[in-house]
Amino acid sequence: MFLNKSILPLGEMMKMPEQCPVCGQKMELEPGFYYGTGYVSYGLSVAIAVFNIVWFVTLVGFSWQDNSIWWYLGITIAMLLLLQPWLMRLSRVLYLYMFVRYGSMRQKKKPETT
Repeated sequence: MFLNKSILPLGEMMKMPEQCPVCGQKMELEPGFYYGTGYVSYGLSVAIAVFNIVWFVTLVGFSWQDNSIWWYLGITIAMLLLLQPWLMRLSRVLYLYMFVRYGSMRQKKKPETT
């Protein structure tokens, strides 16, 4: 789906072809189509943060009296910053998948009459 398989260099990680080389589907359905991926990326980030706090509470232990809340915030922020390029690409894939049904592009064969 992306021209570069790697996220490096960061400036070119979101470049996509005009059309899918396999099925010919336009990658950008309309101008500004991918602005909605911010919501998908936000949802993924919240899911990671919630998973992280569940992990932090169960394995590490969580106490408001010591400074463990700052450890949690630091670990979560660092994790989200490191995962952000991957989350941006994943959110584009999920967003396009929400609007394009790939099974409907196949041509149905008409039954032959004899």
